[in-house]
Amino acid sequence: MTEFILVPGVFTGAHVWQDTAGRLTAKGAGAHPVTLTGLDAPSGTVSPGIDLETHIADVLTVIDAVRAASGGDIVLVGHDYGIHPLLGAADRRAEHIARIVHLDAGMPQDGLPALAAVPDPSLRALVADLAATGGAEGAGELPPPAPGEWQRWGSTAGVPDAALERLTALAAPQPPATLLQPLRLTGAAAALPATGVLCTGNGASLDMLQMRLDFGDRALQALADARVTLFELPTGHWPMLSCPAELAEVLLRAAAGEGHRLKPAGDGQLPPHLRPFLLDVPELPRERTGNVDLYLPDAPEPRPAVVFVHGGPLPADARPTPRDWPTLTGYARYAAGQGMVGATLDHRLYDVADYPRAAADVAAAVERVRADPRVDADRIALWFFSGGGPLTADWLGAPPSWLRCLAATYPILAPLPNWGMTDTRFHPAAAVARAGTLPLVLTRPGRELPDIAATVEEFLAAAKDSGTHVEVVDVPHGRHGFETLDPTEESRQAVHHAMRSVLAHLTA
Repeated sequence: MTEFILVPGVFTGAHVWQDTAGRLTAKGAGAHPVTLTGLDAPSGTVSPGIDLETHIADVLTVIDAVRAASGGDIVLVGHDYGIHPLLGAADRRAEHIARIVHLDAGMPQDGLPALAAVPDPSLRALVADLAATGGAEGAGELPPPAPGEWQRWGSTAGVPDAALERLTALAAPQPPATLLQPLRLTGAAAALPATGVLCTGNGASLDMLQMRLDFGDRALQALADARVTLFELPTGHWPMLSCPAELAEVLLRAAAGEGHRLKPAGDGQLPPHLRPFLLDVPELPRERTGNVDLYLPDAPEPRPAVVFVHGGPLPADARPTPRDWPTLTGYARYAAGQGMVGATLDHRLYDVADYPRAAADVAAAVERVRADPRVDADRIALWFFSGGGPLTADWLGAPPSWLRCLAATYPILAPLPNWGMTDTRFHPAAAVARAGTLPLVLTRPGRELPDIAATVEEFLAAAKDSGTHVEVVDVPHGRHGFETLDPTEESRQAVHHAMRSVLAHLTA
């Protein structure tokens, strides 16, 4: 019999597993929800001395008890923060563990604290301040979220109101030291079979992981191991509350070794982002200065310019860098072939926390392009792709007079739920109401990743509410990155349509 040990995340206790555990036992499996020390008193005060090691010991106690009572396979399931004490325990009992399941949880590394996985910088600062004021033992209290604040820790999409009320009522303060103490691993747990359950409503998906693997993200290479399987659940960060029956089914399938497997990067095929551009474009001269490349037309000067801004986040060591990718160079050469200056650039968007730095890189690159004597500084278009979409917010919120058009192709136009971006600076859907008469051209693939498509719909709804016109170029059968993935006539016509629109606004 399979024995599931279920480890909860921040602020929560064994109660969150009630429905899922019941469904597992009804299917003949064992289910053992773990109550982590200090997280079983809804209105209590954090006791001094509770840290990550305390919670690792809690999980070890349950593992040993289950081993003594049953000879079944032990599957450890860690949700959110729970993956940290789970891995610490699995590392010390690896010979007794059949599989580890990361339930909408990250991939903790040796020497890093759980706080490093919290994307919201304001939350990280809050925990650090609490630990500092709580003394050496970190006895400061991190209060659980109010009903409307759970989104800061993960999307509540799909959670019924009654379940959210119960989650809030039973939530306990989180001992800051549990988030601050580094996790220590020997590597024993890394050899165990593992399964990741991705909650797409929280911004994670198989396609996005595969995309990052193809970009060369070394941190994710372990996910392409044959021992790793993956599932998706179309819900937010709390599937044990939003879809316990579906979660139980996925856990049973994971225990059986089922699930999707990612393709290793460099498996003999060109990754999608390095495949040929779908149009034949002229080979025109390129000039490289710093992080900016200019593609120059054979036309009278000065000329209008189109600056193409790549997406991300991307691995810092990805090679070639985006300005040499076929899509970016293809668009830039196309623009130059039409008499415009095409410009590509590299910016430093390596993590969601890097958006301010990437925005500064883009602004500096745009000024470099405008300062070139061959460029008409009063006729500039900016064209953003994919994860570069949030960078449009600054330009939408206060369009300069020289910005004649803003274009975006398969963009992310609102922060994804798991990014932890609580401010609105990089929230284009919130900024579009201030775009005024700035021409906007949006290319939308019909087979877009669902979490990204939702941000586009939010953006278009906000634009409609504010009376801001957006020209939408649809690619009904296109995918994210269709210029190299889907070289069809439909895709080619969409690129032509979008480029004609941008160039018309530049020359009007």
